[in-house]
Amino acid sequence: MNKTVKLTAYLDGIGLIGPGLDNWPAAHPILAGTAPFESHPLTVAAPQSLPPAERRRTGLAIKVALAVAQEAVAAGQLDARQLATVFSSSGADNDNCDAICKVLASDDRHISPTRFHNSVHNAPAGYWGIASGAMTPATVLCAHDGSFGAGLLEALTQVAVEGWGTLLVTYDMPYPEPLHAKRPLPAAFGIALALMPERSAHSLARIELSLTDDAPDALAAPELDALRRAIPCARGLPLLQAIARGTETRVVLDYLAPLSLAITIEPEHRR
Repeated sequence: MNKTVKLTAYLDGIGLIGPGLDNWPAAHPILAGTAPFESHPLTVAAPQSLPPAERRRTGLAIKVALAVAQEAVAAGQLDARQLATVFSSSGADNDNCDAICKVLASDDRHISPTRFHNSVHNAPAGYWGIASGAMTPATVLCAHDGSFGAGLLEALTQVAVEGWGTLLVTYDMPYPEPLHAKRPLPAAFGIALALMPERSAHSLARIELSLTDDAPDALAAPELDALRRAIPCARGLPLLQAIARGTETRVVLDYLAPLSLAITIEPEHRR
């Protein structure tokens, strides 16, 4: 692949949720280095934008994905129905995966319709379509530990090639035991980025992406870098830290070895 190709977009909205990072406004001073990071468990409400029947069927993965998606859209004052979407996760609904495995390993192999419905990797994209009314293209992908980078690359490609405003939604959640022992993700986490082809009054920054062989950047705060290393979608934290600090800079994010993603950030000097 030609690593000189560069993709650009304007970042108009951010959604974020993780342990100790309740949303983007709360996380902004923490990532900027002006407030301490204190980890605490996530509390994620069922999305009120879903009809009651669908709301009852949502698990943690769908709640996290829709929470950050709605936050990013609201922050950018965007019409969700006009945005293409890219959903990216290293494992999707891991609680559901565990529950189905337990049923299949038992004598009674009858799987509930809700479990079956939520077992597909594109379930959050479907729930987003119901919640937002969007009928725009939706892409769903997985790239193991490179899932954040793969999602960002796909979203920026759609912005650059198709000229679409594109909402990137990345999310992960822990597995229960015994799967947790083999894939130890410590907590649920979600990041959403509203990426637009043109600058607007709500643009936070212009970003430019290219491929590189450089090593990914770490975070100076050990507790935050532990999240970055342990949770695939949290690999986007160096990008959010650069946005929070509000200075023109370059960060390198994890992708698929030996390649990384080099992101140049030009702030719009707004929050």
